[in-house]
Amino acid sequence: MNTASHGLQATALTPELRARFDKEVAKYPADQKQSAVMSCLSIVQQVAGYVSAGDERMVAEYLDMPLMAVHEVTTFYNMFNQTPVGKFKLNVCTNLPCQLRDGSKALKHLERKLGIAMGETTSDGMFTLQQSECLGACADSPVMLVNDRAMCSHMSNEKLDQLIDGLQASEATS
Repeated sequence: MNTASHGLQATALTPELRARFDKEVAKYPADQKQSAVMSCLSIVQQVAGYVSAGDERMVAEYLDMPLMAVHEVTTFYNMFNQTPVGKFKLNVCTNLPCQLRDGSKALKHLERKLGIAMGETTSDGMFTLQQSECLGACADSPVMLVNDRAMCSHMSNEKLDQLIDGLQASEATS
């Protein structure tokens, strides 16, 4: 599910990385290349699994923007990991509508099942559990996002168990 090579830093602007950045920058007028900051940070995260301080510096230099401006983007959006995360990052929505529909219970169930608290990663590096702001699917709550890509809706305890067991089994066979 997650294609990142976790633990590797993308701090070196390799020709491959530059080509991917160039493709994103080309979508904007030449004088607005800083508009590609989120795309470039996303590419870094796909490569490295998270965005390090060195990666922020590389993106800032590439886009000719202040390092603080890149850091503000990285820290504002919870989709950007600033430290290494597990192979499967589980974001459970705990915004008020989801809390009213068992979002907090889903988070607590996952904490018990995985043996970690919100914000932690399992000792095997497999799962990181995070709470999330609104995922835009209030009617489907409790909802969660796996690796910032796959939305899971109506997550009862049984469905949560099936998800975790399935992810663990998929890793055991790979």
